[in-house]
Amino acid sequence: MSDFLTTMAESSRLRAAETRSASGVTGLTSRASSAAPPVPLSVSEADFDLIAEAKLASPADGPLVIDDDPRGRVVELATQFEGAGVAAVSVLTEPTRFAGHLGHLEAAAAAVAVPVMRKDFLVDPVQVLEARASGASGVLLIARLTEASLLVEMADDALESGMFVLVEVFDRADLERASVVFDRDVLVGVNTRDLTTLEVDPDRLATLAPLLPGHLPGVAESGVKTPSDVGTAAELGYRMALVGTGLVTTDAPGETARDLISAGRLVASVDSSP
Repeated sequence: MSDFLTTMAESSRLRAAETRSASGVTGLTSRASSAAPPVPLSVSEADFDLIAEAKLASPADGPLVIDDDPRGRVVELATQFEGAGVAAVSVLTEPTRFAGHLGHLEAAAAAVAVPVMRKDFLVDPVQVLEARASGASGVLLIARLTEASLLVEMADDALESGMFVLVEVFDRADLERASVVFDRDVLVGVNTRDLTTLEVDPDRLATLAPLLPGHLPGVAESGVKTPSDVGTAAELGYRMALVGTGLVTTDAPGETARDLISAGRLVASVDSSP
């Protein structure tokens, strides 16, 4: 595990411990039970879909959005993404390097009718429960952060609560680690960003594409910014892309999201033609 990922995992464990201490599992379970039901994620067999990320900052690029009302900005972005026809909205809740907050997730989930995913460095099942209690309809699970048994537990907790699961991998070893949940209905995301150097290696999408489980939707992550990038991912067989920086740094995030979806679907429609 890289130093960056180790730091993120340690920070996440501290937050998970604080959550257990402050709310307790019983309190979170009660909140999750009373929360609005998860919104199902619809993934088309033939089309290409987009998970659009309301992202305020990143370790690689620093602040991406300068706003006196970050929560309001996240809601504004989520609303624009929904209008563009995205399959889901991703919201960062990691506070130290991504300027995220659970309140951003709650606000976005309350504002849009599409599923909203919690994106964070989750290392404890209580954080999956916390996501559901905050209105999330999906969670990101990073295969490299957990032992196989914990990955299974967290994925099962999420799926049993009605949420979708995006399992993120970086290389072949991660794919092997994540394979313990490939008999479940999950998404498999390939992150092209090296979490040691924070540089993007776009060739990773092509390298791992033939190794992905064919019965599960593949998601291209990081470094996907342009219609051309999306088209390349679709040509490689990915059925979705998760895009953040390339959307929030434009003057028209909704229009840009719509363009990316169109580019992916154009390629997907050609590839599925008889």
